[in-house]
Amino acid sequence: MNQVRKSDPNSKVAAENRKARFNYEVLDTLETGLVLSGTEVKSLRGGHANIQESYASFEGGELWLINSYLPEYLQANRFNHEPRRRRKLLVSKRELVRLAQGVEREGMTLVPLKIYFNDRGRAKLLLAVARGKKLHDKRESEKQRDWNREKGRLLKERG
Repeated sequence: MNQVRKSDPNSKVAAENRKARFNYEVLDTLETGLVLSGTEVKSLRGGHANIQESYASFEGGELWLINSYLPEYLQANRFNHEPRRRRKLLVSKRELVRLAQGVEREGMTLVPLKIYFNDRGRAKLLLAVARGKKLHDKRESEKQRDWNREKGRLLKERG
């Protein structure tokens, strides 16, 4: 549905959920904005954020990022933020309705893939509508990955 722009060499990835593509079958992706305080942006630029156990949820007609970890910014002293607070995601009404319909289907969830800064310096979140993989699906994707790795080695040896 939505196409993600080609990666820009100027954009900096602040946090990435690398296990998401192994644990989930990604069906659609969407770029969303994040509502952050000043110390959260400074901390995010440091690159120590973690979104491994986080997810997105609909509450009160809005989309929220839950259980993401942005460590405290050490130089902010008493004006710091909570590391695990809920953060609001910025999406248009049309995208919000489309995501809500996607999640209502059985087994669908909203998984954050990565947080990055775009070319204008704004913090963005790449959100995926995904379906959880079963154990046999995970084994199959691992076999496919191993075969591709072995195939690359064989082709490299032959010249």
